Amino acid sequence: MEAVRFFVEIATSGASLNAWLNIYEDEAVATAKKLDEHIATGEPLLPLHGVVVGLKDVIAYKHHPLSAASKMLENFHSIFDATVVEKLQQAGAVILGRQNCDEFAMGSSNENSAYGPVKNGIDPTRVPGGSSGGSAVGVQMNHCMISLGSDTGGSVRQPADFCGIVGLKPSYGRISRYGLTSYASSFDQIGIFAKSVGDAAVVLEIIAGPDAFDSTVSQLPVPAYSAVVHEPTPKKRIAYFKEALEHPSLDPEIRAAIYTSIDNLQKAGYTVDAVSFDMLDLVVPTYYVLTTAEASSNLSRYDGVKFGHRSNDNKDLTALYKNARSEGFGKEVKRRIMLGTFVLSAGYFDAYFTKAQQIRKLLVDGAAQLFKNYDAIILPTVPSPAFLIGDNTKDSVAMFLADIYTVYANLVGIPAISIPLYKHSNGLPFGLQVMCAPYEEVTLLQLSTAIQKSHE
Repeated sequence: MEAVRFFVEIATSGASLNAWLNIYEDEAVATAKKLDEHIATGEPLLPLHGVVVGLKDVIAYKHHPLSAASKMLENFHSIFDATVVEKLQQAGAVILGRQNCDEFAMGSSNENSAYGPVKNGIDPTRVPGGSSGGSAVGVQMNHCMISLGSDTGGSVRQPADFCGIVGLKPSYGRISRYGLTSYASSFDQIGIFAKSVGDAAVVLEIIAGPDAFDSTVSQLPVPAYSAVVHEPTPKKRIAYFKEALEHPSLDPEIRAAIYTSIDNLQKAGYTVDAVSFDMLDLVVPTYYVLTTAEASSNLSRYDGVKFGHRSNDNKDLTALYKNARSEGFGKEVKRRIMLGTFVLSAGYFDAYFTKAQQIRKLLVDGAAQLFKNYDAIILPTVPSPAFLIGDNTKDSVAMFLADIYTVYANLVGIPAISIPLYKHSNGLPFGLQVMCAPYEEVTLLQLSTAIQKSHE
């Protein structure tokens, strides 16, 4: 119980970073008290006994606010628990509170929240990354032990990189999405923020697995990730995309650090090869065509009648819909809804949406072929360290390009992780991204652990 009070105190004292929308102090302390009583019975400890967890404001927690950081759902309270929340509680975790994020998980900087931007704990003039910025800062600043976020195109890995922590996006379907507020349903995946790969492995083992409430979740058995994460493995075959490391957007220090890591891995006995990836400049436009199309469909339910904010200016039904959505959604969400509606429109469907789906199929097939010859891919997580708040808000293309190295994993459905390895000359951290074949999280976690140890 005292440990929970300790985290509450730290999180409260860090309020200026705007990482938390609510801290459920009384409930967290009450849960901790029950766990203390459980210890007194002499029964075995639960696997996540007393682990203090934060939830991104897109994950349902029964009888608690769930707004997706939007005015559209400002007063909404969830009527059920997400499957991941149920599993956390059954394993003995303590839910500390609700964490700030980009509105409806749309953003790469956490500047799009209706509740104001989240600030990076290392340098509060800089962004923490998005869309799961509050969740990343919560772990970064020791407000909680673990956070759950969502990753549609890098929204766990990119803020983990900016904040100098571990960010894991499992394979699509590895974790149930039941209770996750939808953005782009064929891309969304719940992810984990932690201080170590081992901690992420423990949580993944608890929250992964089949769920009757999610028809897209995998029925494959869940390996004992926590037991195997530190096991030594044969030297792996690793690929990296030559075009990614030569891309003009990549910070020279990040490029040099990753080339040094490649040299070190080769000296340690790993096979590390450059492979050609001539579709790199297509991944971001493909991702944004498809995700905005899915967002346009998913967010159509927020109309002021069935869900969401209702305007007071309602002369007729058309005005009700128009005003509810105009007032309820923020600028970035409206931009993506309009983009998605455009690419789905009759005159442009084949030119944009169909073409993007074809490119996605080529990417999936290419990844399958690549993983026949290699165990993993390594890439930068982001093109640069954390940028200043306000730097990219007026240039949506520059903001979108921040996702150039992360969206690939979501397009092809593979697991990916950002591990903190480096420090820039400006004092900011940055990491290395590792990707593996679908449902090869064991390889991903073991290789990531080995790479981290080699940098110690």
